[in-house]
Amino acid sequence: QVQLVESGGGLVQPGGSLDLSCAASGTISSINAMGWYRRAPGKQRELVAVMLNSGSTNYVDSVKGRFTISRDNANTAVYLQMNSLKPEDPAVYYCYARGILPDGGQFGSWGQGTQVSVSS
Repeated sequence: QVQLVESGGGLVQPGGSLDLSCAASGTISSINAMGWYRRAPGKQRELVAVMLNSGSTNYVDSVKGRFTISRDNANTAVYLQMNSLKPEDPAVYYCYARGILPDGGQFGSWGQGTQVSVSS
């Protein structure tokens, strides 16, 4: 079983910064992609940023230039640096990872979510 543990959410003023972290654990053969989704109250979950093993990244338009996704060298952790936070950014942020299990099966796992709040 693959587990993802997130940390780093909290309350920040508009224009402030927060860093999110997510670490994967369990019996894993490889992780192909890791990323962050968010769900704001009354809205559908949306992809915020994703990073493939190739290093390529994809961001939702609303965070481009403000958020940066990165992964550790072991490809078992993913980070989201969030700068210039806006009132529309508050949500529960979820870490996501997909990859291959030792038996060749695929997995897709979610973290428990971490709250990001922006308020003056």
